[in-house]
Amino acid sequence: MITLCGFALSNYYNKVKMVLLEKGIPFAEERVLTGLKDEVVLDASPLGKVPFIRTPQGTLCESEVIVQYIEATHPQPPLLPSDPWGRAKVHELTTFIELHLELVVRELYPQAFFGGTVSEGTQQRVRKLLTKNVAGFKRLARFSPWVAGEHFSTADCAAFVSLPLVAMASKAVLGEDLLAAGGVDWKPYIKLVGERPSAQQVSGARKAEQDAQIAAIKAKAAAG
Repeated sequence: MITLCGFALSNYYNKVKMVLLEKGIPFAEERVLTGLKDEVVLDASPLGKVPFIRTPQGTLCESEVIVQYIEATHPQPPLLPSDPWGRAKVHELTTFIELHLELVVRELYPQAFFGGTVSEGTQQRVRKLLTKNVAGFKRLARFSPWVAGEHFSTADCAAFVSLPLVAMASKAVLGEDLLAAGGVDWKPYIKLVGERPSAQQVSGARKAEQDAQIAAIKAKAAAG
């Protein structure tokens, strides 16, 4: 059996979890936080990142590598087109979402979500780069109805867990949802994906984790 290691607030963990759920693959979950220096974790994920998976063959890290492994070993139901060009276009979209949107806006997360601050210079740089990259994403995305076209794919799993973060972080720090400002009507799409049982399960677990963290912070404050 596959064991998925990570935690429910990680968008990349949730991407892999959605793929497993969509395919109906039995799996276990092991809560592992990012950045741990434990040798067992580093043997599985040398940079201490999540997610990673444990399998009878060994461990595997990097979310997109894991997704490709799952698709190859469990091809039904398919979450990638059967032809090489179609598969490549789905991977192209996933790469664009994660590398050119989410990774760029990630620099704003300390201020958007964790009570920190981001310098004005960083904010200006992120705004400029994200504005350009959103325009590029708009050229690639189809939303007809799914992000890559008429068939639900692994790119939708990536989009569902990352696009809202791009919008929320840019809104919180830059004062503007740069996805919407760039002409990407993402909310109806996220609502559509959110109707799928896999998305509902992922969202429920994420909310439970958020609620638990908030309760822990309140309890610590009350005790202090």
